[in-house]
Amino acid sequence: MGDAQLTLSLRSTHVVFASLLAFTVAMLASTKNALAVPSFARQTGFACEACHTVFPELTPFGRQFKLNGYLVDNLPQIKDVTSENQEALLLNWLPPLSLQFVTSYTKFKTALPDPNGGLSQNGTVQFPEQASLFYAGRIAPKLGAFIQLTYSNSSNQFGWDNTDIRFADQTALAKEKLAWGLTFNNAPTVQDVWNSTPAWKYPFAQTSSIAPLPSPALTGLVPVTQLDGIGNGTVAGLGAYGYWNDLVYFEVGGYGAAPHGVSAPLNSQFTGEVVSGLAPYWRVAIEPKWGRQSIEVGLVGFADQIVPQGLNVQSGPTNRYIDLAFDAQYQYIGDDNIMSAELTYIYEKQSLNATLPMDPSNTLKTFRLGGSYFYRRQWGGSLGYFSTAGNTNAALYPGTSTGTPNTAGWAAELDYLPWLNVKLAIQYTFYNKFDGAQSNYNGTGRNAFANNTLYLYAWFAF
Repeated sequence: MGDAQLTLSLRSTHVVFASLLAFTVAMLASTKNALAVPSFARQTGFACEACHTVFPELTPFGRQFKLNGYLVDNLPQIKDVTSENQEALLLNWLPPLSLQFVTSYTKFKTALPDPNGGLSQNGTVQFPEQASLFYAGRIAPKLGAFIQLTYSNSSNQFGWDNTDIRFADQTALAKEKLAWGLTFNNAPTVQDVWNSTPAWKYPFAQTSSIAPLPSPALTGLVPVTQLDGIGNGTVAGLGAYGYWNDLVYFEVGGYGAAPHGVSAPLNSQFTGEVVSGLAPYWRVAIEPKWGRQSIEVGLVGFADQIVPQGLNVQSGPTNRYIDLAFDAQYQYIGDDNIMSAELTYIYEKQSLNATLPMDPSNTLKTFRLGGSYFYRRQWGGSLGYFSTAGNTNAALYPGTSTGTPNTAGWAAELDYLPWLNVKLAIQYTFYNKFDGAQSNYNGTGRNAFANNTLYLYAWFAF
């Protein structure tokens, strides 16, 4: 990348956004017609492009691979069978391990205020920003897993990241193939196979871990929906799913606190709050395919009760949340040209009986729309719009000057992949609203565009 790219002005950034948007829309209009980290590549013998357009977005084959338990293999096996000729053991000769390493540079339009007065450092190198160890592949006959352990520089600690362990099998239903299974995972939508769902939200899969965050709500949490925010150390879920005729997907399951029954301060790695009882989850989607194209539309539902931080899990009032999400994804995968578009809309109804008993009824809405284009999986880019909106409630959002969490903006990214497992990227995020306002959003004179973020990163998987 040249120096001109690394010193994008606000004006040139607007040009990049407009150009990428026009290009993506034009390319999509003109078309007529599982997670393959290197662990999976080692196990299957397939290159990354078999399962991915560009990591982490899955191809139709990648979705099938994940739904069928991560079990395709091309490695010598350690096997054992019973006297009834049933498989008792089936292990890869070499464990399917891999590493991911991300290093980055982040700079804001205007430095963030320092807690001790003045301005904080602006222009931060993180080496690494995060590093992950994966076990990804077969565990036993019909049992496979994607398990990620991640070190985060921002928290300076290791923790469990996206984890999905699943049993998978196949049968027939109405004379058509039914792939079915059970998934044990640690966050709603981690088990999902489309990038329009929150866990794999593309093209925003990689963003700066030190980017400015909206002001916390009275609950003590950054205002994001439960589908977007809960998981990775705070819940464990079990679900049953089916994928019929390579067309219709359905899933039902539930989540509980992990570990269950402890007080909130001991279970505050991610949200600082604890799920009380069982939180139901359901998912339906349909994905017709024709030629090199596919389109998916679906619904996701999730409901939970949360015990706020500091209260006893076993008794007392709870905050109740009901999330309903609509998602859609389009893909065109050609020999040279790859195009994708994703849409997500989440509506959350909140009953904050524990935190705000005098005014408990509130809403929170998330909207994301993104598109990407890649040429020969080497050069490409993406553009996306994001928005979070909620009702006005000064008591719930005390850190804002408007009493709303409304935050919206655009993100654009240019990518170069010299190899399939190496990505070099420049990303710019532009905010047209932050904490409910364009200017003086928190009463200190800071404007939304002051949080505009330049983010350069290098991603390696091996």
